[in-house]
This record gives sequence, structure tokens and C-alpha cells, in this order.
Amino acid sequence: MSENDIETVLPVEEPETETTPSLSRAFGIRSWLQDLLETLLLAAIIFLVINTLTGRYQVHGQSMEPSLYGNQYLIASKVTYWLHPPERGDIVVLRPPAGQGSIPFIKRIIGIPGDIVEAREGKIWVNGIALNEPYVSAPVAYTNRWMVTDGMYLVLGDNRNNSSDSHAWGLLPRENIIGKAVFCYWPPEHWGLIPHYSYEELRQIQ
Repeated sequence: MSENDIETVLPVEEPETETTPSLSRAFGIRSWLQDLLETLLLAAIIFLVINTLTGRYQVHGQSMEPSLYGNQYLIASKVTYWLHPPERGDIVVLRPPAGQGSIPFIKRIIGIPGDIVEAREGKIWVNGIALNEPYVSAPVAYTNRWMVTDGMYLVLGDNRNNSSDSHAWGLLPRENIIGKAVFCYWPPEHWGLIPHYSYEELRQIQ
């Protein structure tokens, strides 16, 4: 037998297993999951911060007409009163006093600590000065007198004769004030800033 008759048998090479693409896919999925988790964590942090600094509340009933109407939805700032105390004319969201339910109320601050507030002659008087209140729906039909003590506030609805407020259940503790109403976001036709008021007649004597 000649050398030419001898077939050279070469070893058959096994195909290489493609490990690199599999690792790439694994790392790609891992990276995608990491990005997703980071996004969800960031969204959760933002949500918690927003809910710590603000709150969303619904107007119930007619007690704040014509300034606010039932079924409006408001954003209230919880941080405003961290910076300074509540002021006369502010529309605030508050926790109702004991016996008045659990749904937050929305009222206007009329008296602050140290004030003497009176309801007489169809008007509200603060420290002997009749308030100019273009936002009220009708003259006050009741009479009363309050001395606003430290840590307390007198709050009234703009619909004075149809409101569960300080004229019905007394002064409100400061800790019951949740925040200052700042913006109406629903319904669209009422979209805009909340109408607070400044009593110039009181500023002139301070």
C-alpha cells in the first residue's frame, strides 16, 4: 500500500458554544431590570416628597360658596405654615374638631391669636373694625363674640349662614390646620389659584 492510498483522517472540530451572546443577553436583562428598579424607586421618592409637602382635597357642600363650590378638587400646601403662621383671609384645609366627622373641612381664617371677633349688624368685626368681605354670599344672620386665645383660630365659611364652622363649634386649635389651599385642579372650568384675601383695613391699624 502506497502512501497515496492512506487517507489522512483529520480530527473533527466540535462547533464552539456561543457563550458570549448569552452573557450579553443576561447582562442586558440585568441592566434593564436595574434601570426599571431605579426608576420605580425615584418615582416612589418623588411621590412621598410631594405627599409630604402637599395634599389633594375635595370641597364638600356649599359652605364656601361663592368662593369655592362642591366637588371642586384642591391642592393644599402643608409647608406654607412651617415658614409662617396662618393669616387672616387664608383659605385652609383643616381637620374638624371632635364630633364633626373625619372628612377635612375647608374654611377661611377670620381671627388669629389675640383678636376679638364679633358677628353683629350683618357683618364680621375684628378688633372693632368691620371687615370688607366681597366674597361672602349674604350678610351674617347670627350674633356672637369670640376672644381668640393663643394657639387657636377662628374659621368661617364664606357662605356664613350655611356653614359648619367656628360659629357653631368654637375656636380651632392650630394643630388642626392641615395646610393652605393654593390651587384648584378640577373641574377644568374652575382651574386656577385659590382666592385668598387681605384685609387692608386691619393692616392700617397694626
